[in-house]
Amino acid sequence: MSAAAAPRPRLILASGSPRRAEILTALGIPFEIDVPGVPETIEPGEPAEGAAARLAAEKAAEVSARRPGRWVLAADTLVVVGDDILGKPIDSDDARRMLRRLAGRGHLVVTGVRLRRGADPGRGIVERSRVAIAPMSDEEISWYVATREPMDKAGAYAVQGLGARFIEAVEGSYTNVMGLPARGVYRLVREAPDPALAALALSCP
Repeated sequence: MSAAAAPRPRLILASGSPRRAEILTALGIPFEIDVPGVPETIEPGEPAEGAAARLAAEKAAEVSARRPGRWVLAADTLVVVGDDILGKPIDSDDARRMLRRLAGRGHLVVTGVRLRRGADPGRGIVERSRVAIAPMSDEEISWYVATREPMDKAGAYAVQGLGARFIEAVEGSYTNVMGLPARGVYRLVREAPDPALAALALSCP
């Protein structure tokens, strides 16, 4: 009798975002979720790319500390318009303010991603995409905020959800705007120093 096949390793996704889970599922990479408790606070004067990379690293470190020996993937997404960094709105009024800033103009979406195991800090990437949002009337903004979709999204919109009706163009990675750049994640996993993890990048669901 042949021995049973060893179970495939599973990545730990350090995020409660359904969009990030959806992207990993689409990539066919098996995973489980462990949500970090890191405050998503931007330091005064901190550039968006540095903040996204730092927050992703902090999330990965927190989850790695309680999941020793497991590979952890974490991410943080920020929206940049002019000189302002937009995270998630704190309430409906904040969501309206963000949408008024974004409507009728382009902005940058920055996602930091970190893959690590144990005490080693691992490897990270920062992905950038540009998004153009159509002009929005006060009625449209009020309607969209009332749907509650903006409330847990950086910049107060979802490119793949109800907010898609207001998106005029995306330059760069679409999945990056969703919160996790698929190509970048594939490369991080595929180039991991652990052959068992690297094999997951080309595994079948």
